[in-house]
Amino acid sequence: MKMMSQRQVYGEKLVSLGEKYKNIVVCEADLGKSTMTYMFQERFPERYFEMGIAEANMVSFATGLALTDKIAFVNTFAVFASGRAYDQIRQGVAIGKFNVKIVGSSSGLSDFGDGATHQAIEDIAIMRAIPNLTVLAPMDAIELEKMMDVIVDYDGPVYMRINRNDLPALYPEDKPFEIGKPVVIREGKDITVFAHGVMISMALKAAEKLEKEGISLRVVNVSSLKPLDEEMIKEYASGVKGIVTAEEHNYMGGLAEIIPSILKEMSIPMESVAVRDVFGQSAHSYEELLVHYGLTDAEIIEGVRKILEV
Repeated sequence: MKMMSQRQVYGEKLVSLGEKYKNIVVCEADLGKSTMTYMFQERFPERYFEMGIAEANMVSFATGLALTDKIAFVNTFAVFASGRAYDQIRQGVAIGKFNVKIVGSSSGLSDFGDGATHQAIEDIAIMRAIPNLTVLAPMDAIELEKMMDVIVDYDGPVYMRINRNDLPALYPEDKPFEIGKPVVIREGKDITVFAHGVMISMALKAAEKLEKEGISLRVVNVSSLKPLDEEMIKEYASGVKGIVTAEEHNYMGGLAEIIPSILKEMSIPMESVAVRDVFGQSAHSYEELLVHYGLTDAEIIEGVRKILEV
């Protein structure tokens, strides 16, 4: 299985887009070697603004740049993008619908070494609650690249979360990315798994194992968390025996609440795989944290078995 870095692809794509769009500017919060925006700095130093550890000021500065018809990419860790700069995003970027792209790197538990203070397990819930803000969570580096082609032409504020670690490259090359549209990654007839990010690869592992037992999983990538085409969610939930949601995020405010709210009129069993309303912690590896917090194919399989009672 090919592994790819979302961060690496993000940095390279930012440079590529900078060649085409002369009005792209990049703001960084002293993390350029981690977010990979240093690539843009090396190629376009005159369009790169190192703001230091001052995320709130950085967002306000980016809003000013957007007022001069610039496409402003704001970069920091996801936990700081959604937390430290919340007020400036709400009051400045979102209310005015300004063309600022907020990119939260090292999302979820992926910054395994730095612990709870650097792990964003509530960023989707925070950002989805802000009106006018589009919220995206690419499943891998392939989708991230497609996503960037779309958001650079989208006139309005966007939040996109990026994983720190290499992830399996699984997004179909022939599938376009469209804001609001979930994408079926694997067809199935017994259970639908709605997931995003690293949990797509976990759902596909679960599907392969269960297939040997005659159980068929439909795996749906919900990378556009806001807006979200509710009719498509209902369509993918129809004709199956149950639903499992899987996410590297707190179940509060994530897919575990989003999907049931859409399917409230459907009588269908549901199980969720998510962080159970606790903070993260330091570990020796990313995989160690995923296992500890129950974010693996094993938990998805367990959810399927609960629904099917097998």
